[in-house]
Amino acid sequence: MSTPSNSNAITQHAPGCTLESYAEAKQLPVEFLRNLGLTDISYAGQPAVRIPYRDAAGRDIAVRLRIALEKSDGEDNRFRWRKGSKAHLYGLWRLERARAAGYLFIVEGESDAQTLWHHDLPAIGIPGASTWREEWAHLLDDIATIYVVIEPDAGGEATLAWLAKSAIRDRVKLVHLEAAKDPSALYLADPAGFRDAMKKTMDKAVPWTDRDRAEVEERRAEAWQKCQALAEAPDILAQMATDLEAMGVVGEAKAAKLIFLCVVSRLLEKPVSAVIKGPSSAGKSFLTGRVLSLFPEHAFCARSGMSERTLAYSDEPLAHRMLVIQEAAALQGEFGTYLLRSLLSEGYLRYETVEKTTEGWRPRVIERAGPTGLLITTTAVRLHAENETRLFSIPVTDTPEQTKQVMIATARAPGIGAIELERWHALQLWLEGGAHQVEIPFAETLAKLMPAEAVRLRRDFGSVLNLIRAHALLHQASREKDALGHVVAALTDYEAVRVLVGDLVAEGVEATVPARVTETVEAVAAFAPNEVTISSLARRLKLDRSTASRRAAECTSRGYLHNRETRRGQPSRLVVGDPMPSDTSILPTVEEIRLASDCTVASDSEGKEVPPPPRVGDDRNDDAQEVPMATDAGPPAVEQVLQSHGWDTETAVAEINGHGIPTAIHDATAVAAAAAGQLIVNGVAEVVCPTAPTTG
Repeated sequence: MSTPSNSNAITQHAPGCTLESYAEAKQLPVEFLRNLGLTDISYAGQPAVRIPYRDAAGRDIAVRLRIALEKSDGEDNRFRWRKGSKAHLYGLWRLERARAAGYLFIVEGESDAQTLWHHDLPAIGIPGASTWREEWAHLLDDIATIYVVIEPDAGGEATLAWLAKSAIRDRVKLVHLEAAKDPSALYLADPAGFRDAMKKTMDKAVPWTDRDRAEVEERRAEAWQKCQALAEAPDILAQMATDLEAMGVVGEAKAAKLIFLCVVSRLLEKPVSAVIKGPSSAGKSFLTGRVLSLFPEHAFCARSGMSERTLAYSDEPLAHRMLVIQEAAALQGEFGTYLLRSLLSEGYLRYETVEKTTEGWRPRVIERAGPTGLLITTTAVRLHAENETRLFSIPVTDTPEQTKQVMIATARAPGIGAIELERWHALQLWLEGGAHQVEIPFAETLAKLMPAEAVRLRRDFGSVLNLIRAHALLHQASREKDALGHVVAALTDYEAVRVLVGDLVAEGVEATVPARVTETVEAVAAFAPNEVTISSLARRLKLDRSTASRRAAECTSRGYLHNRETRRGQPSRLVVGDPMPSDTSILPTVEEIRLASDCTVASDSEGKEVPPPPRVGDDRNDDAQEVPMATDAGPPAVEQVLQSHGWDTETAVAEINGHGIPTAIHDATAVAAAAAGQLIVNGVAEVVCPTAPTTG
């Protein structure tokens, strides 16, 4: 016999326990307990009760011993596990009765389950309040309602803690026994009225969703008091960059903003993942750590490394969290990276393995709920192709100028304590309790405007959309919501994301190259027709040899440099390789989206929708006059269009000019919209449905 690792057992124990004394204490028939498989056994020279745990087929998969009826000296010394036994749900072989009934009680311990079974109430027991394993959740998938008994002690708190993270919680109703600690105690207090009492508790049970909603709303209200000013700021990322600079982050505002948005995206159904790349000592981990300090610890799971099967076997929750790995090299083995790719792509893990039991080797399905995002740092120029395409590559700056800025910032010795973190953590708590669905009214227009030459853009486009959603979610206090309560993204959200990832998307499909690559290739070209060593290149770029070598490796991997030296250990002989592409933009500008939209675009300031202008020939506007159109001679004057709609020209033009709209607009439909009085929304000009022919 052995004691399980999670036991509080000590070497001393109370006098033994027999099946007769156990039955008497619980007021359950001995024969009923024997039919459940309970028998007398000897343990350490004392009588004990053997309690078998059986699988769905009725086979023994674990054995627990009851060696005492009561706790002794404040210690719970009543149980032992048989050697080789692992914790399981108690009552798996009776689950068919629960499925037939359509409901189930989850209780703590065997005696509570036995008491409920004796009264024909379907139940299952967990061997301890904190021993729940999420891999058990799928066993209860086809049971509509699950009543979980919450005991009024630390065990009840532990039960609520695991319920908050479990997939079963939306089907759970919480049972509080007002007159007793647990079902067994309730039965002992009034055996004749026990079944009716349990039925009444079912009627009074509170759905987990109601309790959770109330708690979330309370937490969100408290968080709002701390973060309101920040949440209502027009550019939260700019404030973040300012605070990070106060904490010693210099010259990496763009990278920091993108990392921050990736972590915010954990709240979406498809988080955005990223790899932060740079030479050793470039500050990758420092930058990532400073950004993560703005988030509560439950938002991410940070690890220096992990074994191949950690993702499958770890109990660390992963749903709507970022997995942060300090170095890509710490991911061990192909199988480990395969599990990671599956988690990122599918949003969950379902891994089947076999394990040894008392009945031999048995299959076991391990499920890990997501979705999960990944942040990882690396000194490598490129990751495995299967991983590279799933992540945005965020470079850190390796120039001498950046090194100087870092040294000055270090000399000033700022730290995390330099800013108020509470408002940032409160902001995340407020976001967690709010709406997480975001509508992008211009998504289809964006898709039509983007080129489709590279297959990788299928995945990158989805990531761009999710970054737009993350930005809108972050700024939801100043965004409109639709009839379903979904946040409506504005073009402001797209523009912010375009600035952050426009070059990264283009670089990913080789439509452009980073400035560091251009600089390195031009440095090699300056030596032509001579070959260049890494040392010579480093001197030319005024970089250390390691950084220059990394740049050369990046250029070589892209084909823009060739190394004529094929022998290992010999100095490089670099020459210019394939021509670099001319800079091509993959993501269209905001103005291009406006002009190409076939539908109304949300307002930049608040995401409000503007109705389309009346069109010539529209049945709803048969009396509308023909709108003057732009011609080769130039755009029509605003005054002319306004007059065609019967407006007072002087007053209308003054009003339009007062909102920053020029007196000659090249898009005739935009002029028509202005003339119809539908272009001014909260002082912001919006172009709507520019379907008419235009010039200029």
